Amino acid sequence: MAAGGAILGTLGVFLLESGSSAAAAAWFRCAFGLLALTLWAGCSGRAPLWRLPPGTRWRVGLAAGMVVLSWVVFFAAIQRLSVGLATVVFHIQPLCLMVAGAWVLGEALPRSRVLAVWLALAGLVLATGLMGGAGATSVAGLLLCGVAVVAQTGVGLLLRARTPVPPLALAWWQCALGTALLWPWLLAQGWPAWGAPWAWLVALGVVHTGLAYVLIYGGMARLSTSRTALLQFVYPAVTLLCDALVYQRWLAPAQWLGVGLMGLALWWGSRPVSPGPAAAPITPRAASAASRPPVRAR
Repeated sequence: MAAGGAILGTLGVFLLESGSSAAAAAWFRCAFGLLALTLWAGCSGRAPLWRLPPGTRWRVGLAAGMVVLSWVVFFAAIQRLSVGLATVVFHIQPLCLMVAGAWVLGEALPRSRVLAVWLALAGLVLATGLMGGAGATSVAGLLLCGVAVVAQTGVGLLLRARTPVPPLALAWWQCALGTALLWPWLLAQGWPAWGAPWAWLVALGVVHTGLAYVLIYGGMARLSTSRTALLQFVYPAVTLLCDALVYQRWLAPAQWLGVGLMGLALWWGSRPVSPGPAAAPITPRAASAASRPPVRAR
């Protein structure tokens, strides 16, 4: 899983070096990721990845479309912000899923995880540089990151159901759907110049999708939840390192403090909750009832 996270940490460099638009880069990632995953499943003797459990097709189709959307807008955010900053902002998503699960699905949200969310938001404000004098920051890039976070949070909600979907099957379908949906854009904009751009773009599919996903999901199956959450920090850490070494984009001290607070919040929020009184679920109905004033006894 650490190796897969390290590979994903170099994704932004490949995107920027290709010189392609966000949609074109996403198509190459989908098309060649689809090819790589199909070949890997065939060579490893696995069942075809396109086979889904009964009753999951509509969820997988909707989730796959949202993943493709998140890829496109995240690539666009990288081109407007920086590789490191966009990745750091995007990693608020696990905590957003935690809150959304409590709000929409009625899952319990312990007080410690509520505090973790607030700590992460404070770190996010510092990491963006908007309140630290770290220089100009693209608001449009931050908004695009927000769209990617919302889309990925929606994916997480769709997949939290009784019938589980194999992660690699979802990856296969998101690549297949993205290849079909983004094809007209590529035809309208034209193919990238032959040569180095193709090498960078093909690697996005073969290396950063096929290889990285196989490594990450294979690692997740063998690790505890707490270790999985901890190893997720490899991705943004390698991204920040690449951004600094390749593009000389170093974060300001206040931004590093924000990154540290976000990392602490993600680690804290992913810890197993000690047994005790169950936290009340946060649902729209419960929140509405809580917001109404108490009725006086007559």
